[in-house]
Amino acid sequence: MKNRNKWIVIIAFFVLLMMPSICLAAEVDVGYFNAQKYKVLTLIPPIVAIILAFLTRNVIASLFIGIISGSLLLTIPGNNIFYGIVDAFIDVINRMVTSLADTWNAGIILQVLAIGGLINLVTKMGGAKAIAESLSKRAKNRRSSQIITWLSGLIIFFDDYANAMIVGTMMRPITDKMKISREKLAFIVDATAAPVAGIAVISTWIGMELGLIKDAFSTIGVNADAFGVFVQTIPYRFYNILILFFIVISVLLLKDFGSMRKAEVKARKEGIISSEHGIDISDSNEGIKHLDQKGLKPSMSTAILPIGVLIVVALLSFYFSGYKNIIGGDSQALINLLKESPISFVAIRETFSASDASIALFQSSLLAGIIAIIMATTKKIFTFSEAIDIWMEGLKRLLITCVILVCAWSLSSVIKELGTAKYLITLLSDAIPPFLLPTIIFLLGAIISFATGTSYGTMGILMPLAIPLAYSMNLEMSFIIVSTSAVLTGAIFGDHCSPISDTTILSSMGAGCNHINHVKTQLPYALFTAVITIIFGYIPVGLGMSIYIVLPLSIIALFIGIQVLGKKVE
Repeated sequence: MKNRNKWIVIIAFFVLLMMPSICLAAEVDVGYFNAQKYKVLTLIPPIVAIILAFLTRNVIASLFIGIISGSLLLTIPGNNIFYGIVDAFIDVINRMVTSLADTWNAGIILQVLAIGGLINLVTKMGGAKAIAESLSKRAKNRRSSQIITWLSGLIIFFDDYANAMIVGTMMRPITDKMKISREKLAFIVDATAAPVAGIAVISTWIGMELGLIKDAFSTIGVNADAFGVFVQTIPYRFYNILILFFIVISVLLLKDFGSMRKAEVKARKEGIISSEHGIDISDSNEGIKHLDQKGLKPSMSTAILPIGVLIVVALLSFYFSGYKNIIGGDSQALINLLKESPISFVAIRETFSASDASIALFQSSLLAGIIAIIMATTKKIFTFSEAIDIWMEGLKRLLITCVILVCAWSLSSVIKELGTAKYLITLLSDAIPPFLLPTIIFLLGAIISFATGTSYGTMGILMPLAIPLAYSMNLEMSFIIVSTSAVLTGAIFGDHCSPISDTTILSSMGAGCNHINHVKTQLPYALFTAVITIIFGYIPVGLGMSIYIVLPLSIIALFIGIQVLGKKVE
């Protein structure tokens, strides 16, 4: 009955989204989408995808229909309805193929599959169980287990994808044992992924961020040190900082609110870790019964060594990938820097910035998987053939994640072609008082990122607009820096909330949580933190208040809010 209702909703939405396209076919006699005349229609694809995702809990169908709705808007004008629908379907296929042809996207897909194989091997070898048993001695209660999860997220600071994939999988057995919901685990993982990588001075993000800052300052004729500006924005990244404090405060107080508290109550009282699938604590032992049959004990080395290789090789791959790109480039200053001081902090920072992160992560994941296979055979846990089969089984489990990522990328491309983000900027950016500019930029970044599911794309859209706009309103560098920080953190906030964000999807998968449940439980926490960010962060600094006053006040407001809204799960 539930499935039938889902399909009724999907069909109803499809009919509704067809109506504007039919009107276009009847009214427009040009062979392209008239974005100037039909601006509001550019919002249809993200709205359809997001609403359907919440109503049906079927992410793939929702994304696919969102893509079709955008393709219809692009192809039906100038055609009859039949040819428009055929062209739209062909357009969707082309977008999917194009998204996979992109080397960055292909690297991410391969990395997801490779790390899926690695995780399955580590789990079946008993490594994750051994680590869980070891950490459980330190994680003696719900507080310590969540704090350890938080610290693990901080340690894997260099890439949000690696964070989302590793931390959730590693900590899942521990949080299951402590009757912490998968929704709460997914939230901690997601909140320590992009928010941490976005402010780390050495990460896969910083190259893109520095490039955008440098280009935007060049448009206003200011020769600014992009890295210096980046560092100065860190104290003003209120959302990034406050969401990290939110985790610590809520964990120490053991207070939750909204749908997250309902998930925690269910996990605590009924032992149901995932409300969607009814996964109970006994599932943490799945896959290692063969160890008992062979008289073997779970060993931490079967997890620590492969995951250690994953992290170390990833860092080395970032460095050497960036080194190769810089040496093969045309920046003589950077080339000289690497030749004179190849392992200095500045050199490491620049090589990470110039690295091919997705390929580097695939390389490290694949090598870690090979190490795990060798360990499984040499320790006689599995035969070589069995180890390969288990690795392949891990790949198969993540195929659905890869499909979701391809759909998310395809939706992003159709949204970009329609000009959805530019329409939103034009619609919302008129008549801004100077002190409200950082807040407006933050909200614009959040809306665009939420609708498109990409923080990178949002930063690329907003940065060239925000810095010149801030410069035109106030020539003081401090004001421009605050506005720059609003772009970077607003994009992360929207991406953190979006059900079509790849990081959100990977966090759900890493934590073993139903994706829509993760989005629903995380959203109230993200919105609450965003409200504190605006009221106690960007508005006061926009009025000229010192950051040394604003940031502590924001943290205090966060604490009071959690105290008032939150309730303990007995």
